[in-house]
Amino acid sequence: MNLTHFLIAGCLIIVLLVTSGCTGSSPRMGAAPSASLFTTSTNSTVQLVEMYHFHGDHQCVSCIAVGDLAEKTVNENFRDELASGRLVFAHVNYDVPENTVLATKYNVTGSSLWIGVYDNNGFHKQQNMDVWYLTDDKEAYEVYLSGIISRRLNGDLS
Repeated sequence: MNLTHFLIAGCLIIVLLVTSGCTGSSPRMGAAPSASLFTTSTNSTVQLVEMYHFHGDHQCVSCIAVGDLAEKTVNENFRDELASGRLVFAHVNYDVPENTVLATKYNVTGSSLWIGVYDNNGFHKQQNMDVWYLTDDKEAYEVYLSGIISRRLNGDLS
């Protein structure tokens, strides 16, 4: 198998994991808050940003990493926004019946990280696929996701 075939196979595996969920289970870890590194504008038209790590009953190592790193990033960099309620983060098991409405709202099809923004123009949602490529580099993951969250809080939906 040459390098091109190997890379294509690897990308297909990641896409399958992201879109269909994973199997296996591991314990969940929490994250301790620390000082915020990113600033957000209070002049934004954004009222609320939701970030949900959707997962099933069984998760693979990558699925758990996506959620744990997102939780760590939010807790360490957006304490004020979490405390004010302007930013919400949660791990949501889509296999649990009481989470069906939320999973349907976000069109969840498997393990995923979604960001929802409520502003003067309504509700906007986006699945973030890029985090799956950063789970092996915690610092790059944190910088990338913090940038996305800051932009959403400031009204930039691009």
